[in-house]
Amino acid sequence: MATLFHNGRFFQSGTKGEGHSFVDAMLVDESGKIADAGSINDESILAAEKTGVTKHDVNGRIVLPGFIDGHMHFLMLGQSLQKAGLEACKNLQDIRQTIKEFAATHPSVARILCKGWMHSMTNGEALASTIDDLDPRPMIFPVNSFNSFIDSKDLHSTWCNSAALKELGVQDMADPEGGKIHRDENGKASGLLSEAAAVTIVWPHIAKVAPMEEKLAALKGAVAAYNASGYTGLVDMAMDENAWEALQILRQRERLPVRIAVHWLITPQKTEAENLAQVDRAIELNRQFNMENSPDCRVVGIKVIGDGIIDGCTAGLSEPYTSNGISCDPIWSLAELGPVVKKADRAGLQCALHAIGDQTIKVAIDALEQNATPGRRHRIEHLELASPEDAKRLGKLGITASIQPVHADPAIVRAWPSLLGPTRCERAFAYKEFADGGAVLALGSDSPTAPHAPLRNAYTATTRRSAREPDSTERFNPQFALDLSATIAAGTEGSAYSCFADRFAGKLEAGRMADFVVVDMDWDANKLLEARILQTWFNGKKVFDKVWNIQ
Repeated sequence: MATLFHNGRFFQSGTKGEGHSFVDAMLVDESGKIADAGSINDESILAAEKTGVTKHDVNGRIVLPGFIDGHMHFLMLGQSLQKAGLEACKNLQDIRQTIKEFAATHPSVARILCKGWMHSMTNGEALASTIDDLDPRPMIFPVNSFNSFIDSKDLHSTWCNSAALKELGVQDMADPEGGKIHRDENGKASGLLSEAAAVTIVWPHIAKVAPMEEKLAALKGAVAAYNASGYTGLVDMAMDENAWEALQILRQRERLPVRIAVHWLITPQKTEAENLAQVDRAIELNRQFNMENSPDCRVVGIKVIGDGIIDGCTAGLSEPYTSNGISCDPIWSLAELGPVVKKADRAGLQCALHAIGDQTIKVAIDALEQNATPGRRHRIEHLELASPEDAKRLGKLGITASIQPVHADPAIVRAWPSLLGPTRCERAFAYKEFADGGAVLALGSDSPTAPHAPLRNAYTATTRRSAREPDSTERFNPQFALDLSATIAAGTEGSAYSCFADRFAGKLEAGRMADFVVVDMDWDANKLLEARILQTWFNGKKVFDKVWNIQ
């Protein structure tokens, strides 16, 4: 029987949030598709009532399309829910205390895994020697009787103690292409692995040594957390063989209440042939998992990490960092990136290019302009320091701007003025400029590098204030703030558009699937931190309830 959802405020808008309005009813058919979204007095709704429908009173709440996280890391998110969180730490002393407490309450784990460390917490240092003595358990084994892996907030670096370095076997290992194993004056690995060293050494190792059942539990935990936050879809931005294997095993066991689009990670290799071989694997998977034969779990494209981060002075800038004079080039040159983009594009895949610094952003846009097909909905991730010229090029070239406002939180960018200088800092996170230039925005969280709650993310996008420090009145580049309707659209229709899911998700309109979220909120950007997700519905079925969580 069809279901009539009524007495609500059902959000309606264009792809970019333009002309937003609210209607008071939505009719969902037996297959889980929206049959109508409009007035309770619409003829189709009146006719359905006469033939018999199940009625669901929304009690005057706002109903939004199900959120789609436009950029996240699926397995890593699930695993992060089991890690020690360092987000609240201010310095090394706080970090040490948090690890001690976590180790004491987790006596049986083989490895201490942490998340949320920022370079600024330790003045840019990450030495094994500063965490080697932290095991509080009886000294049955030598010092370092546990292995400690600490992920930076951005996941571009991993800080290890000596036991972890030994387990990774990095002492005699050469630096991978695009990465660095940091060493002391004697050439001994000192504790930090950055960029491709974290991506190609640490990530696969942690995924490999984790038991399969642990990985499956992590994925299920991630889905549950996302449904509870109002998500019905996600775009994974660094899929590899380990995570893919676990995901497929889980999907064979049960149907997941979330739509998944995947970008396959391409890591820099020594030769073009080795780079292109990775693209071949993505193409192979795309032929098996696509819109026609696997619409709820698709391999849609590739992901290339073009540079590092501002805080670590590894983002590719056109001018040296103000604080230390360091010059950092993009990981991929235009000559190296071009063939990868061209091969993926010719095979019908979408390219997602990570680019944070202005120089890397220019290289990414140039690569797409010179090698890609218009209309393929290629995208650039992060776009944290774009020049005015490149901000305009996004819309002109039909490139999706994949943004994560949570990274623009004033509480975590206070080092930027000294790193970049005040003038360059004024260009940071220019979201409104991207939209004004005609680019479609796809809003994501980059979880687990940052909190994934979509309405807290929207708070920073619209107010440019801190969701981490809600009492603060500090605003970071408020000239680039987005309207509330544009932000909600970016986190729903925009993210759906980014992966061609807009034919069946992203809006509350006839013909699309009934993926939606009931929210207790005022339509006021300044009150978003007070908003609560009450229910999440997927395919017309309730998958989360604030009071009675049925998962």
